[in-house]
Amino acid sequence: MTDKRMTADEAIAHLADGMTVGIGGWGSRRKPMALVRAILRSPLTDLTLVSYGGPDVGLLCAAGKVRKVVYGFVTLDSVPLEPHFRAARENGTVKALEMDEGMFLAGLRAAALRLPFMPVRAGLGADVLRYAPELRVLPDPYGTGDEVVAVPPLRLDAALVHANLADPAGSAALTGPDQFFDDLFCQAADAAYVSAERVVPTADLLKEAGCVHALVLHRYLTHGVIEAPRGAHFTECPPEYGRDEPFQRAYATAAADPAAWAAFTERFLSHMDESSYQQAVDNFREEAAR
Repeated sequence: MTDKRMTADEAIAHLADGMTVGIGGWGSRRKPMALVRAILRSPLTDLTLVSYGGPDVGLLCAAGKVRKVVYGFVTLDSVPLEPHFRAARENGTVKALEMDEGMFLAGLRAAALRLPFMPVRAGLGADVLRYAPELRVLPDPYGTGDEVVAVPPLRLDAALVHANLADPAGSAALTGPDQFFDDLFCQAADAAYVSAERVVPTADLLKEAGCVHALVLHRYLTHGVIEAPRGAHFTECPPEYGRDEPFQRAYATAAADPAAWAAFTERFLSHMDESSYQQAVDNFREEAAR
């Protein structure tokens, strides 16, 4: 089996300007933030993001990396509106295709199955069709007079996901309570890169995962494996850790003020490798505990 281990920066070096990149996770939950931070360090630009969005979308919009966002929502969960994405939408600095969560899922499934569209009832009678001309309403070809929405495939050049465990060959386990749709992101992509809290020998993966049903990402889907402890921070990655609410509040507060955001960026993001970021977060925690 091929050893696919690489660093976050090596994984992101496989991407190119203008690509469509799917980012797994859900809102402020189990986002591949170490890989997002690697994009922030890179010269990449003009990206189309496909995401059940959280701070991944917000950070990349704030950094000017994004041309378009395709999304079911963009939220920090305990903070309902992601502040940087909200600003980007209000200022018109990114294009957007908004779907409801079910339509978005249908688009991933269509891409995973290599279908030209996926029929759904979601969206009928809703304004989403008025604001998204990419979505079409089609009659039932069998003549019942029924109609469906034809959701186009959300085909991805690359997918980025975060797992609890992985092996060097690229199989990965999601051991938390929600597995979301990371397998579909990988299936919908030409290439997929998985970061993980721990990379363990293949012989130990099932034992460490504790259940065969946790092994949802298989090596045929993935092209790179990145060991990234706390790599989902500041989103949650249960059972290893929850969402870092104090840090998230600091992030959202700083986003509201240009000077505060510049200071936040300088402290936590500017030209930092991942270990420096994690050390800065530890220092923040110590200060908050005093």
